Amino acid sequence: MGYRNLSECMSDLEQTGQLVRVDVEIDPRLEAGVIQRRAFQAKGPALLFTRVKGTPFPMLCNLFGTMERTRWIFRDALRRVELLLRLKADPMEGLKSALKHPWDLAGLARTGLHTPPKKVASGPVLQNETTISQLPHLISWPMDGGAYVTLPQVYTESPDRPGFGRSNLGMYRVQLTGNQYVPDQEIGLHYQIHRGIGPHHAEAIRRGESLRVNVFVGGPPAMTLAAVMPLPEGVPELFFAGAIGGRRMPMATGPGGLPVAAEADFCICGTVSGREQKPEGPFGDHLGYYSLTHDFPVFRVDKVYHRTGAVWPFTTVGRPPQEDTIFGAFIHELTEPLVPTVFSGVREVHAVDQAGVHPLLLAVGSERYVPYESERRPQELLTNGLSLLGSTQTSLSKYVLIAAHEDDPGLSAHCIPEFFRHILERVDLTRDLHFITRTTIDTLDYSGISLNQGSKLLLAVAGQPRRSLAMVLPGELRLPHGFGRPQVFAPGIAVIEGPPHARSRDENDPSLEALAKSLEEQSGLEGFPLVVIVDDALFTAKDWDNFLWVAFTRSDPATDLYGAGAFTHCKHWGCRGPLVMDARLKTYHAPPLVANPDVERRVDALAAPGGPLNGII
Repeated sequence: MGYRNLSECMSDLEQTGQLVRVDVEIDPRLEAGVIQRRAFQAKGPALLFTRVKGTPFPMLCNLFGTMERTRWIFRDALRRVELLLRLKADPMEGLKSALKHPWDLAGLARTGLHTPPKKVASGPVLQNETTISQLPHLISWPMDGGAYVTLPQVYTESPDRPGFGRSNLGMYRVQLTGNQYVPDQEIGLHYQIHRGIGPHHAEAIRRGESLRVNVFVGGPPAMTLAAVMPLPEGVPELFFAGAIGGRRMPMATGPGGLPVAAEADFCICGTVSGREQKPEGPFGDHLGYYSLTHDFPVFRVDKVYHRTGAVWPFTTVGRPPQEDTIFGAFIHELTEPLVPTVFSGVREVHAVDQAGVHPLLLAVGSERYVPYESERRPQELLTNGLSLLGSTQTSLSKYVLIAAHEDDPGLSAHCIPEFFRHILERVDLTRDLHFITRTTIDTLDYSGISLNQGSKLLLAVAGQPRRSLAMVLPGELRLPHGFGRPQVFAPGIAVIEGPPHARSRDENDPSLEALAKSLEEQSGLEGFPLVVIVDDALFTAKDWDNFLWVAFTRSDPATDLYGAGAFTHCKHWGCRGPLVMDARLKTYHAPPLVANPDVERRVDALAAPGGPLNGII
């Protein structure tokens, strides 16, 4: 059986050496976040801070800090859930696998029984009351606008059809202090576009009602995982929590009738009124920049409950990889068999963590529309790509690069260097670039033309290689004034430093147009279909992590792609090459995250020989 609550999980981890107690006082303002990020980078244990400045509650971090620990936490039910998903993806193959291990079939029956939540009269979470002021006030980055909950489980139900079957459990940012929120009475609820809470809020507005919301913190680890699981609309996360947690999730009746997770450590109960908003943010976020201050719904607090011995779990986010990277990798392992059933013709997808997840999606699909043609070109792949952009979380992708399985059956979207080589060898820049403009993008991505609004590029390639990729730039490469320090990053990819950006969102940059014109007039660049303009060429070209982060978080396709020999024909834009990507920081971008040096030095002392964190971080 899985863990009933967080306390059981922590006890198990501590007994097996996977959790360490830290008994010196830790400041939740910046210091705790620095320690958590270092613990993750060191692949260290989960850390329990028993003395936290300004609060009576302990804090727990790095619970999901390694893939091995995450698998171990869910070990009791993981195999059965994987089999269940394989059965859904391919019933015959899944059944063959199950028949090899007949006891798994009995396990599947138990998993089915564990799926629906169960109603209980009360629960440990309702034992005590506190206030927002008494909760741990985690501040992760120097410019954060206040304290916020980093591992919340935000629970709502459909006002039109209340009940578990139409419930939503999501992980949305919950700001506890700062800005214009009335202390202990109001908090902020930042939910991004394409989130399950949105339809519930819309129903409440239509009905002229406030939406009841409960925010759980802690409790069974299965609830935390379920809150980030990208399930189709209409599939309740509570049901998945029961399956992966190996037991039915107990739900007690809370204020106003909205259920409360009985085994949670904390629960903040309240309402979100119709259209009332207040400024929320800024906060360091998972793209590696700050999400700026914007108006978001106001959460009016009714009650704050906590169980006896409650522990506040937290993480921090920043430039990937971070602890949320493990969530993504674990979810990918679980859901990979389902990809072809959700997206017909798509064999594999990879939302690239190094690029912030939503900015870059790599995919392998099928190209079978006209197999009899002598020259293959992207056709079915375009259908595949548009399907990816049309539903689920993949619809938030900004750049979608998709290749044909038939061209290389061994190609994997998870082998990034080989995938880019495959794409760049085959891309026809006059034909294969397909833009969608003025559409929705990730709320946290500031490369577009406004909040939630930008463009997308679908780049689909099929057929035999069109070029040999080069690794040496022409010796007589001529660059316009302000451009320099050219670097070859990878086969076919050149990185060039450009002058600082100094224009508005809606202006083309004449210097980039001049660069594209200059490249068009020079020979020897046939082997470089992609040229990326950056602020620091040496940093960008250092490794794939830097390149992917800079190139795809600092550019918007419609705004920042230029091309040598660019043209528009029948409203289709293309170029004869190379394609020029402006990946400089723009005047309108959010600032990147920079740590506080004083806090870093304090943590250095904690980690020094003789310090309480020596050998841990």
